[in-house]
Parts: sequence; C-alpha cells; structure tokens
Amino acid sequence: MGDSNLAGSELLKDILQPLLEDFQYWFARSHKLLETEQISFLSDQEKFALLARVKQAQYEVNTAKMLFSAIEGQVGIDMETIMPWHQLLMECRQVAMRFRTENTDWQAPETM
Repeated sequence: MGDSNLAGSELLKDILQPLLEDFQYWFARSHKLLETEQISFLSDQEKFALLARVKQAQYEVNTAKMLFSAIEGQVGIDMETIMPWHQLLMECRQVAMRFRTENTDWQAPETM
C-alpha cells in the first residue's frame, strides 16, 4: 500500500508541478502584454478587468504551487480550481492572437 501512495505522489509531482509552472509562465506573459501594450479592441475597462483576473489567477497559482511544494506533492488540486485558470488562459490566448494579427510587426516580450 505504501508503494502505491509513493507512486501516486510521484505521478502528482510529474504532472501537477509542470502544469503549475506552465500556468505561471503563461499568466506572466499575459500580464506583461496587458500591462505594456495598447490593445485597440479592448476598452480600458475590459483590459483592466482582464488584467485583474490574470493577477488574481497568478496569486492563486503561486499559492497553490507553494502549498504543493510545502507538502511535497502529497495532495493534488481539484479540477474545479484548475479549470477557471485554463479558461482564463484560453481567453488571454485569444486576445494575444488577435493582438498579434492586428500588429504584425509586434514582438512578444521576454518573460522570466
């Protein structure tokens, strides 16, 4: 029984840790885009609201990653927590794709 718990913990680490790192990376890119670029198809209010949601998600992901690390991957994260992050990233991706399409000379800023 102990071996299956260890294997499950390793599986969580192998899957969840990179997923959380991916969320951190993509939210950081979205954050930078929303803070530094003029996005003509978003009103200031829409841009501010999206940026606020990204900042909140960054906080949540960072907290989840710290907790996951602190307990050495012994507990997973519920899909009800992860799905809103995924949906927000898809929304940010759509904004970034449209922005790039409308600004063909734009270069993505480096993050991290």
